[in-house]
Amino acid sequence: MKKTFGVIGGDRRQAELGRLLAGDGHFVRTYGLERWKPVGAGTLDRAAASDVVILPLPLCRGDGVLNCEEGAVPTADLFRRLQPGQRILAGQVRPQQRREAEALGLTVEDYFLREELAVANAAATAEGAVQTAMERLDRTLLGLDCLVLGFGRIGKLLSCRLHGLGARVTATARRPEDLAWIRAYGYRALETGKLDGCLGAFGAVFNTVPFPVLGGPLLAQLPPDCLLMDLASVRGIEAAEDGPEVLWARSLPGRLSPRSAAAAVRDAVYYILLEE
Repeated sequence: MKKTFGVIGGDRRQAELGRLLAGDGHFVRTYGLERWKPVGAGTLDRAAASDVVILPLPLCRGDGVLNCEEGAVPTADLFRRLQPGQRILAGQVRPQQRREAEALGLTVEDYFLREELAVANAAATAEGAVQTAMERLDRTLLGLDCLVLGFGRIGKLLSCRLHGLGARVTATARRPEDLAWIRAYGYRALETGKLDGCLGAFGAVFNTVPFPVLGGPLLAQLPPDCLLMDLASVRGIEAAEDGPEVLWARSLPGRLSPRSAAAAVRDAVYYILLEE
Protein backbone atom coordinates (compact mmCIF):
# COMPACT_ATOMS: atom_id res chain seq x y z
CA MET A 1 0.00 0.00 0.00
CA LYS A 2 1.40 3.38 -1.02
CA LYS A 3 1.74 5.95 1.75
CA THR A 4 2.42 9.65 2.06
CA PHE A 5 5.78 10.30 3.73
CA GLY A 6 6.86 13.59 5.27
CA VAL A 7 10.66 13.83 5.43
CA ILE A 8 11.59 16.75 7.67
CA GLY A 9 15.03 18.16 8.46
CA GLY A 10 18.40 16.47 8.45
CA ASP A 11 21.19 16.41 5.91
CA ARG A 12 21.70 15.05 2.41
CA ARG A 13 20.90 11.57 3.71
CA GLN A 14 17.30 12.71 4.32
CA ALA A 15 17.10 14.23 0.83
CA GLU A 16 18.26 10.93 -0.67
CA LEU A 17 15.73 9.13 1.54
CA GLY A 18 12.96 11.19 -0.03
CA ARG A 19 14.16 10.25 -3.51
CA LEU A 20 14.29 6.56 -2.62
CA LEU A 21 10.77 6.60 -1.16
CA ALA A 22 9.44 8.41 -4.23
CA GLY A 23 11.23 5.90 -6.45
CA ASP A 24 9.32 3.14 -4.66
CA GLY A 25 6.08 4.81 -5.69
CA HIS A 26 5.18 6.64 -2.47
CA PHE A 27 4.05 10.25 -2.21
CA VAL A 28 6.78 12.33 -0.57
CA ARG A 29 6.68 15.78 1.03
CA THR A 30 9.88 17.31 2.36
CA TYR A 31 10.89 20.32 4.40
CA GLY A 32 14.28 21.83 5.27
CA LEU A 33 16.20 20.01 2.54
CA GLU A 34 16.05 22.53 -0.30
CA ARG A 35 19.85 22.74 -0.44
CA TRP A 36 19.92 19.23 -1.95
CA LYS A 37 16.93 19.79 -4.29
CA PRO A 38 14.77 16.94 -2.96
CA VAL A 39 11.49 15.73 -4.35
CA GLY A 40 8.27 17.13 -2.87
CA ALA A 41 9.78 20.26 -1.29
CA GLY A 42 7.15 22.39 0.45
CA THR A 43 6.03 23.86 3.75
CA LEU A 44 6.55 22.42 7.20
CA ASP A 45 2.79 22.12 7.77
CA ARG A 46 2.34 20.19 4.54
CA ALA A 47 5.13 17.73 5.37
CA ALA A 48 3.86 17.36 8.94
CA ALA A 49 0.41 16.35 7.67
CA SER A 50 1.71 13.14 6.06
CA ASP A 51 0.74 9.58 7.02
CA VAL A 52 4.30 8.81 8.12
CA VAL A 53 6.65 11.55 9.34
CA ILE A 54 10.37 10.74 9.22
CA LEU A 55 12.59 13.02 11.29
CA PRO A 56 16.39 13.08 11.05
CA LEU A 57 19.24 11.13 12.61
CA PRO A 58 20.06 12.54 15.09
CA LEU A 59 16.73 14.17 15.86
CA CYS A 60 18.21 17.25 17.56
CA ARG A 61 20.95 19.75 16.83
CA GLY A 62 21.45 21.42 20.17
CA ASP A 63 18.99 21.47 23.04
CA GLY A 64 15.40 21.25 21.87
CA VAL A 65 16.14 22.25 18.26
CA LEU A 66 15.45 20.04 15.27
CA ASN A 67 18.49 18.92 13.28
CA CYS A 68 17.70 21.03 10.24
CA GLU A 69 20.01 22.92 7.88
CA GLU A 70 17.49 25.62 7.00
CA GLY A 71 16.24 27.50 10.03
CA ALA A 72 15.91 26.70 13.72
CA VAL A 73 12.78 24.64 14.39
CA PRO A 74 12.16 23.89 18.09
CA THR A 75 11.02 20.30 18.47
CA ALA A 76 8.15 21.45 20.73
CA ASP A 77 6.80 23.62 17.87
CA LEU A 78 7.17 20.77 15.40
CA PHE A 79 5.33 18.29 17.63
CA ARG A 80 2.40 20.69 17.97
CA ARG A 81 1.92 20.41 14.20
CA LEU A 82 1.58 16.62 14.41
CA GLN A 83 -1.44 14.53 15.36
CA PRO A 84 -1.95 11.51 17.65
CA GLY A 85 -2.14 8.40 15.52
CA GLN A 86 0.48 9.51 13.01
CA ARG A 87 3.53 7.29 12.60
CA ILE A 88 6.41 9.49 13.73
CA LEU A 89 9.91 8.08 13.28
CA ALA A 90 13.20 9.66 14.32
CA GLY A 91 16.79 8.72 15.12
CA GLN A 92 18.54 9.05 18.50
CA VAL A 93 15.52 10.49 20.31
CA ARG A 94 16.48 12.23 23.54
CA PRO A 95 14.37 11.89 26.73
CA GLN A 96 13.34 15.56 26.55
CA GLN A 97 11.88 15.15 23.07
CA ARG A 98 10.13 11.93 24.05
CA ARG A 99 8.48 13.77 26.94
CA GLU A 100 7.47 16.67 24.70
CA ALA A 101 5.81 14.27 22.29
CA GLU A 102 4.07 12.21 24.97
CA ALA A 103 2.60 15.38 26.53
CA LEU A 104 0.80 15.94 23.22
CA GLY A 105 -0.36 12.34 22.89
CA LEU A 106 2.27 11.51 20.27
CA THR A 107 4.46 8.43 20.01
CA VAL A 108 7.93 8.89 18.51
CA GLU A 109 9.60 5.65 17.42
CA ASP A 110 13.40 5.60 17.35
CA TYR A 111 14.47 3.85 14.15
CA PHE A 112 18.12 3.98 15.23
CA LEU A 113 17.36 1.40 17.91
CA ARG A 114 17.08 -1.21 15.17
CA GLU A 115 20.24 -3.29 15.06
CA GLU A 116 20.30 -3.62 11.26
CA LEU A 117 20.39 0.17 10.90
CA ALA A 118 22.94 0.66 13.69
CA VAL A 119 25.27 -1.85 12.02
CA ALA A 120 24.86 -0.31 8.57
CA ASN A 121 25.53 3.13 10.04
CA ALA A 122 28.62 1.83 11.85
CA ALA A 123 29.97 0.33 8.62
CA ALA A 124 29.48 3.60 6.76
CA THR A 125 31.08 5.54 9.62
CA ALA A 126 34.12 3.26 9.64
CA GLU A 127 34.54 3.60 5.89
CA GLY A 128 34.15 7.37 6.11
CA ALA A 129 36.71 7.55 8.90
CA VAL A 130 39.26 5.72 6.75
CA GLN A 131 38.52 8.02 3.80
CA THR A 132 38.89 11.11 5.96
CA ALA A 133 42.12 9.85 7.51
CA MET A 134 43.65 9.13 4.11
CA GLU A 135 42.78 12.66 2.97
CA ARG A 136 44.29 14.23 6.09
CA LEU A 137 47.45 12.16 6.53
CA ASP A 138 50.68 12.86 4.66
CA ARG A 139 51.61 9.17 4.77
CA THR A 140 50.02 5.82 4.10
CA LEU A 141 48.04 3.77 6.58
CA LEU A 142 50.31 0.85 5.68
CA GLY A 143 52.59 0.37 8.68
CA LEU A 144 51.05 3.25 10.64
CA ASP A 145 50.36 2.71 14.33
CA CYS A 146 46.65 3.43 14.83
CA LEU A 147 44.73 3.58 18.10
CA VAL A 148 40.97 2.92 18.15
CA LEU A 149 39.33 3.98 21.41
CA GLY A 150 36.35 1.74 22.11
CA PHE A 151 35.39 -1.63 20.64
CA GLY A 152 31.68 -1.29 19.98
CA ARG A 153 30.14 -1.55 16.52
CA ILE A 154 32.17 1.29 15.00
CA GLY A 155 35.35 0.33 16.83
CA LYS A 156 35.17 -3.27 15.59
CA LEU A 157 34.50 -2.32 11.97
CA LEU A 158 37.07 0.48 11.91
CA SER A 159 39.77 -1.74 13.40
CA CYS A 160 39.03 -4.35 10.74
CA ARG A 161 39.30 -1.84 7.90
CA LEU A 162 42.50 -0.27 9.21
CA HIS A 163 44.04 -3.72 9.69
CA GLY A 164 43.05 -4.67 6.14
CA LEU A 165 44.97 -1.65 4.82
CA GLY A 166 48.10 -2.72 6.67
CA ALA A 167 47.92 -0.46 9.71
CA ARG A 168 49.21 -1.69 13.06
CA VAL A 169 46.02 -1.55 15.10
CA THR A 170 45.67 -1.12 18.84
CA ALA A 171 42.12 -1.07 20.22
CA THR A 172 40.89 -0.27 23.70
CA ALA A 173 38.02 -1.59 25.80
CA ARG A 174 36.94 -1.69 29.42
CA ARG A 175 35.45 -5.18 29.69
CA PRO A 176 37.72 -8.24 29.83
CA GLU A 177 35.65 -10.06 27.21
CA ASP A 178 36.09 -7.19 24.73
CA LEU A 179 39.83 -7.13 25.39
CA ALA A 180 39.89 -10.86 24.67
CA TRP A 181 38.11 -10.30 21.34
CA ILE A 182 40.57 -7.56 20.40
CA ARG A 183 43.45 -9.98 20.91
CA ALA A 184 41.58 -12.75 19.09
CA TYR A 185 41.31 -10.52 16.00
CA GLY A 186 45.07 -10.05 16.08
CA TYR A 187 45.16 -6.45 17.35
CA ARG A 188 47.01 -5.11 20.37
CA ALA A 189 44.68 -4.55 23.32
CA LEU A 190 44.75 -1.76 25.92
CA GLU A 191 42.36 -0.95 28.74
CA THR A 192 40.55 2.30 28.01
CA GLY A 193 41.28 3.73 31.44
CA LYS A 194 44.95 2.73 31.48
CA LEU A 195 46.54 4.61 28.57
CA ASP A 196 49.14 6.57 30.51
CA GLY A 197 52.59 5.84 29.12
CA CYS A 198 51.28 3.88 26.12
CA LEU A 199 50.63 6.66 23.58
CA GLY A 200 54.01 7.74 22.25
CA ALA A 201 54.05 5.83 18.95
CA PHE A 202 50.61 6.44 17.42
CA GLY A 203 50.25 8.25 14.12
CA ALA A 204 46.44 8.32 14.26
CA VAL A 205 43.87 8.07 17.04
CA PHE A 206 40.17 7.40 16.38
CA ASN A 207 37.72 7.80 19.25
CA THR A 208 34.35 6.02 19.27
CA VAL A 209 33.59 6.44 23.01
CA PRO A 210 30.86 9.05 23.79
CA PHE A 211 32.42 10.38 27.00
CA PRO A 212 35.81 11.92 27.88
CA VAL A 213 38.62 9.42 27.41
CA LEU A 214 41.65 11.32 26.15
CA GLY A 215 42.69 14.75 27.33
CA GLY A 216 45.18 16.87 29.22
CA PRO A 217 48.38 14.98 30.10
CA LEU A 218 47.44 12.03 27.87
CA LEU A 219 47.19 14.20 24.76
CA ALA A 220 50.65 15.58 25.51
CA GLN A 221 52.08 12.05 25.23
CA LEU A 222 51.03 11.70 21.58
CA PRO A 223 53.42 12.64 18.74
CA PRO A 224 52.95 16.25 17.54
CA ASP A 225 51.85 15.13 14.07
CA CYS A 226 49.34 12.52 15.30
CA LEU A 227 45.94 12.69 13.55
CA LEU A 228 43.15 12.94 16.15
CA MET A 229 39.65 12.05 14.94
CA ASP A 230 36.58 11.92 17.18
CA LEU A 231 33.71 9.84 15.78
CA ALA A 232 31.51 9.87 18.89
CA SER A 233 28.27 11.81 19.27
CA VAL A 234 29.72 13.35 22.44
CA ARG A 235 33.36 14.37 22.37
CA GLY A 236 35.70 11.79 23.87
CA ILE A 237 38.93 13.64 23.03
CA GLU A 238 39.14 16.81 25.10
CA ALA A 239 40.65 19.44 22.85
CA ALA A 240 42.48 22.40 24.37
CA GLU A 241 43.06 25.81 22.77
CA ASP A 242 46.82 25.36 22.91
CA GLY A 243 46.69 21.62 22.16
CA PRO A 244 46.62 19.59 18.96
CA GLU A 245 43.71 19.91 16.54
CA VAL A 246 40.94 17.35 17.01
CA LEU A 247 38.75 16.60 14.01
CA TRP A 248 35.19 16.00 15.24
CA ALA A 249 33.92 13.85 12.38
CA ARG A 250 30.22 13.52 13.20
CA SER A 251 27.54 12.22 10.81
CA LEU A 252 30.02 10.85 8.29
CA PRO A 253 27.43 8.59 6.59
CA GLY A 254 25.17 11.57 5.87
CA ARG A 255 28.06 13.58 4.41
CA LEU A 256 30.19 11.00 2.61
CA SER A 257 27.81 8.14 1.67
CA PRO A 258 24.31 9.68 1.81
CA ARG A 259 22.70 7.32 -0.69
CA SER A 260 23.78 4.18 1.16
CA ALA A 261 22.90 5.77 4.51
CA ALA A 262 19.46 6.70 3.16
CA ALA A 263 18.86 3.17 1.89
CA ALA A 264 19.60 1.81 5.36
CA VAL A 265 17.10 4.23 6.94
CA ARG A 266 14.47 3.41 4.31
CA ASP A 267 14.82 -0.33 4.95
CA ALA A 268 14.51 0.21 8.72
CA VAL A 269 11.37 2.31 8.18
CA TYR A 270 9.83 -0.38 5.97
CA TYR A 271 10.56 -3.06 8.60
CA ILE A 272 8.89 -0.91 11.26
CA LEU A 273 5.79 -0.40 9.12
CA LEU A 274 5.60 -4.10 8.25
CA GLU A 275 5.74 -5.05 11.92
CA GLU A 276 2.98 -2.66 13.03
